[in-house]
Amino acid sequence: MKVLASKSNIAVSERRRNIKEVYKTGIAKKIIVLLTLIVLLLVTALSALVVGASSVGVKDVIKVVGASLLPNYFAPADALAEAGIMGLRLPRILLGIITGISLAGAGAVMQGILRNPLVSPYTLGMSGGASFGAALAIVLGSSLLGAGFATVGTFLVAGSAFLFGFSTMMLVYGIAKIKGTAPETLILAGVALGYLFSAGVSALKYIAPHEALKDLVIWLMGGLWGANWQQVGLLVPLVLLCMVFLMRFAWDINALAAGEEVAINLGVNVKRLRLGTLIVASLAASATVAFTGVIGFIGLVAPHISRILIGSDNRFLIPCSCLMGAVILLASDTLARTVLAPAEIPVGIITSLIGVPFFLYLLLKRRKHITMS
Repeated sequence: MKVLASKSNIAVSERRRNIKEVYKTGIAKKIIVLLTLIVLLLVTALSALVVGASSVGVKDVIKVVGASLLPNYFAPADALAEAGIMGLRLPRILLGIITGISLAGAGAVMQGILRNPLVSPYTLGMSGGASFGAALAIVLGSSLLGAGFATVGTFLVAGSAFLFGFSTMMLVYGIAKIKGTAPETLILAGVALGYLFSAGVSALKYIAPHEALKDLVIWLMGGLWGANWQQVGLLVPLVLLCMVFLMRFAWDINALAAGEEVAINLGVNVKRLRLGTLIVASLAASATVAFTGVIGFIGLVAPHISRILIGSDNRFLIPCSCLMGAVILLASDTLARTVLAPAEIPVGIITSLIGVPFFLYLLLKRRKHITMS
């Protein structure tokens, strides 16, 4: 008996060593990919600071940022350049980066816990709920508050969008829990609620006065033009804390990828994992959408590109998706505000033009895989 137990322990140890070797394979390559994306993000951010309706030189950018951060070592910058960079472009760039991080990170986690590559905050109904909340605040707020809506409108719209977006995800989970928390039920519940909120938004458009309708249409297109330091200061710590929390469960999400039974046998509480990560991912995504409007497909496209580059290990996939989402959204916003300068295109249009073909490609690829299997 002792001999059999000894052999069993040796076999278990050997399996553990094999698993560790598998996880160690390609780590250097994955780190290089992450570092490359960091450099690409910095280059994209610098480009976004420089280009625009009025171009600014790299030296001016260095002077302005340096004078703001280290006033004792840099001479005061030109007032016009400082107003353009510190007052307009830099908060917009930071808002774009943090929004890309939250949407892409949330999308990667949602795809992992639901084991479905077509899942994102956009497809689970969160964006639909946020849209309805914003529409409700814009239409009813402008009617009830009148001229006072201009003062509190931004916070009222953002708060209502966040409340409805976050509540939608919790409602989706509640509906799925009644049926046993199956991933398919979560997705179908999200799609159904998305259609319901879409009907609600259409009804509000129908009854909205002209000015409220204009504001609503602009919000629904999605954009970063309302960025300010107050929004950045609120969202940066919130989103980063949410991403750190989600990273703690990367191993559990990896185990879930092998199947629920395997994850349970490895000691993972699947229901608690799904609920906890879904709440935190929804919190991060709905908080940013509340200030930017509906920016679709970042949470779908970025994780898939990252999966191609870095694999499915969530220890690397989640941060890679965050960086990729930030790069895509920041590049899309830079294109949106420069291609027809001084006019600008809502960034939601640019991301949809990128995301829709990619989404159709995924659908066709998934359909082909099912047919072949």
